[in-house]
Amino acid sequence: MDTKTPTPEGFHAHVYYDDATKADAEALRAEIDARYDVVLGRWHDKPVGPHPFWSYQVAFAPALFGDIVPWLSMNRRDLTILVHPETGDDLIDHSDYAMWLGDSATLDLKRFRERAAERAAKQVGQS
Repeated sequence: MDTKTPTPEGFHAHVYYDDATKADAEALRAEIDARYDVVLGRWHDKPVGPHPFWSYQVAFAPALFGDIVPWLSMNRRDLTILVHPETGDDLIDHSDYAMWLGDSATLDLKRFRERAAERAAKQVGQS
């Protein structure tokens, strides 16, 4: 693993919900939108990508981290939230650098592992 710690370009918070908790997710989303300068992603009423549950994404700048993450931890309405940096390495961002608010979950990192292996193979081929 690279010993140099990357600087995040931004952060994502993935708010997980299901049919029974969607109203809570909607209320939380409205509060986030009213309080913070963030980019709110689409609703995914099914698991998408590595995420094992329904979710929406909240993208925010590193400068907001110290404000929004503690606020989310105290106002998450019993929802599970994954927070991770955006460093350009999806595998590490969603595993080593992942932070959980509430219960943690197992992500499907297969595609990210495949991409990392492809990048490593290209680097070996270029040496």
